[in-house]
Order: sequence, then C-alpha cells, then structure tokens
Amino acid sequence: MQRPRGRQFLPVRPEEEHRINRQIRVPQVRLIGARGEQIGIVPTEEALRLAQESEVDLVEVAPDAQPPVCRLLDYGKFRYSKQKKDAEAKKKQHVTQLKELRVRPGTDEHDLGRQLKKAQEFLTDGQRVKFTLRFRGREMAHQALGREKLLNVAQQLSEFGWMELEPRTEGRVMNLVIAPGQRRKAGAKDGAPARPHAAPPSGAPAAASPRPPAPSAKPPAEPVPNRPANPAG
Repeated sequence: MQRPRGRQFLPVRPEEEHRINRQIRVPQVRLIGARGEQIGIVPTEEALRLAQESEVDLVEVAPDAQPPVCRLLDYGKFRYSKQKKDAEAKKKQHVTQLKELRVRPGTDEHDLGRQLKKAQEFLTDGQRVKFTLRFRGREMAHQALGREKLLNVAQQLSEFGWMELEPRTEGRVMNLVIAPGQRRKAGAKDGAPARPHAAPPSGAPAAASPRPPAPSAKPPAEPVPNRPANPAG
C-alpha cells in the first residue's frame, strides 16, 4: 500500500531550539567568536564564511536582539553538553507526590499498623499521604467513629507530618491528608519562634514590684522669735 503524500501527511519535526548556519536569514548579525571574543556586527554571509573556515557552526543565541546575536561553536557538542546538564538538574529535582492509603471503619490494629508504617516511610521520603476511609451500607450512620479513627491516625503520625486536610466526607468517602514535616506556627516572625519571658530561678525570691513614692509632706514653718526693738542711739 502506497503511503499517502501531501502537506498534511508530512512528518512533524521538532523545532530546533536554535537556528544554525543557513537557517539564519537576517542580513547581518552581532558575532561572537569561538573563544568568546566580541567580533561586532558583520553581514551574515561574512559570519558564515568565518564559521566555515573555523570548521564550526554559526548558532543564533539571542534571536530577539537587534541585530540577532550569533556565536561560532560546535553545535553538536553544545547540544550534548546542554542535554547532560538538563538531565543532571532533572535528577536533583524532587517532585512531591500524593500517596493514597485505604482503611475501613472496622480495620483491626494489625492492618492499621501496617498502613501506618507505610505512611511513615512516605512522609520520611518527603511525600504527602492521603488516607481514604470508605463507608458501606449502614456504616454511614457511624461517621463519627470513622472520623475518630482518622484523627487517631493523624495523632500517631504527628512526629512525621502535620494534618494538611482534616477528615472531610465526600459522599461515602472520608479523606485525611498529611503533609511531611512540621507545620509552621502562625505568629512567628521570619520563621523564628516567639522568645518566652525569662523565668526566675527556682528557689529565688520573686522581685518585689516597685512602690510609688509617698507624697512628701511639707514641714510646718517654725515660729520667728520676737526680738526687742533696737533702742535709738
């Protein structure tokens, strides 16, 4: 069977990140040499000639500049180096996932312990954990017991994570979400906990509160003794 031909049947090639060599169709470019030296604004044909003489490629590195900035380099080695750096950055990137664990209102302690152990591993690894509790039949009349079970789960995992979403009912399902780490306390400035007031050492007497000074009483004026009149001389 002959393969259909035409514009709509042509394979779609991924677009190159950079235009190189004859793909650059502007009249002139700002050229950077193979060693990083600034050559200046030159005609595109002159830049292509320099690239051919140096046995490298003319690569457009800044297409939005006026004129576009191009550089002389080995495009194959350049792409390989960039792909290697992107792969290393992707390995270091940590993506948080939501792990789901299921329990029932009648789950016994042994099975619940296994689920708690899995949740501890997920939280230690930095993953969020979602507990799903499904009610069946007449169990819907005892949602309080299911909520109590999920709150007990959150209490047992308090050392590994904090309750991001409290038990919430959606239809016949009650969900609980626990995030890794410790919840940041509200009111702390720049992440620092509030500094408590210093307490006096045990056994030391408490400092007495200062008393306001008593109003000073003005002493009574002393009587002036009567002096005899000076006789006229």
